[in-house]
Amino acid sequence: MPKHAERFKTLPEYPLAKIPQRKRELIQRGLDVIDLGAGDADLAPPPAVFDALEKAAHDPLMSRYGFGLGLVRFREAASAWMEKRFGFRADPLTEIVPLIGSKEGISHLALAYAEPGTTTIIPEPGYNAYQGGTLFAGATPYRYPLRPRTNFLLELDEIPKDVLARTRILYLNYPNNPTAAIAPLDYLERVVARCRELDILLVYDNAYSELAYDGYVPPSIFEIDGAWDVAIEFHSLSKTYNMTGWRCGWAVGNPEICGTLAKVKSFVDTGQFMAIQAAGVAALESWAEFLPGNLAVFKERRDAAVRSFREAGFLCDVPKATMYLWLRLPEDVPSALFAERLLEDEGVVIMPGSSFGAGGEGFFRISFITAPERIAEAARRAGKVLANLTAGVA
Repeated sequence: MPKHAERFKTLPEYPLAKIPQRKRELIQRGLDVIDLGAGDADLAPPPAVFDALEKAAHDPLMSRYGFGLGLVRFREAASAWMEKRFGFRADPLTEIVPLIGSKEGISHLALAYAEPGTTTIIPEPGYNAYQGGTLFAGATPYRYPLRPRTNFLLELDEIPKDVLARTRILYLNYPNNPTAAIAPLDYLERVVARCRELDILLVYDNAYSELAYDGYVPPSIFEIDGAWDVAIEFHSLSKTYNMTGWRCGWAVGNPEICGTLAKVKSFVDTGQFMAIQAAGVAALESWAEFLPGNLAVFKERRDAAVRSFREAGFLCDVPKATMYLWLRLPEDVPSALFAERLLEDEGVVIMPGSSFGAGGEGFFRISFITAPERIAEAARRAGKVLANLTAGVA
């Protein structure tokens, strides 16, 4: 067999890759499996999405190459939504890039800016697409551990100056996956100012901008003065509209940065199926009427998750955003061991903190993506496993 490239050898195992097969095996063994692993809710998209998809799928023009331009109506809808939600309107043709899910855009962008001898700064724990793009580009990731002492904020001034001098990209994600942390505006102002000083591209992953509770309204990075010069922001239909499998999103930024991403994409794909982009238009246009009811369901699940896991003996904060709880484990309980025992013994899928990088050790993530009673049952089982581990039960 041919040798693998060195950059391939640097890739870790993707944390969710083996979960579907493991679930299948457990179900065949007769276990009642409760999946709180992926951020993938068991809820439906807006009804208008299905009508738009069906209509568009019967139009022969939609089956042609979309290329980078894609469906112009999708670009226009994304731009109009940005204006409605955040107060600024991006040019649909030069400042919006349609994506096959935000993940691919985040990964591909690094190919244009990172290279051997350069560095990207990655939050750890964090979304694996950040390091994937970095490693494929041959660059070196600098992993900054997100810990409670900084409220899970990435502080650039704590990073060595020689690292900052080599840095091309900073990845930020607030509201944050997996910690559910949020970023105050004064923090974002400091980050933007430093990126401008250091000539660092700020990649702002805003996939959870609409999953927020208790009156909190997450901002766009472009609400911060100066961000337009140094940032690109990524959005997705996945979480807001329960459309994870549809793979539809967009990037927004100034024409130079967006044009760079579009050029890379022109060599690796020929665009999303335009019928899905038509469905994306329907989703974006359903935002005002769909979001409140969807958020109410997530809030009920959040409250049930916090209550149930606290009753089971875990410490956790009440998240103001995302679909996750980030739960602390005792120091002598490795997160991977806890997750494996919980899966094998009790059929509950969770994400160990270490699967997001060494900086996530000591915690685990659950997604409140199913009914409250199932979340409560999962918490009961998790408490049982934790009690056995801390008591030294094999």
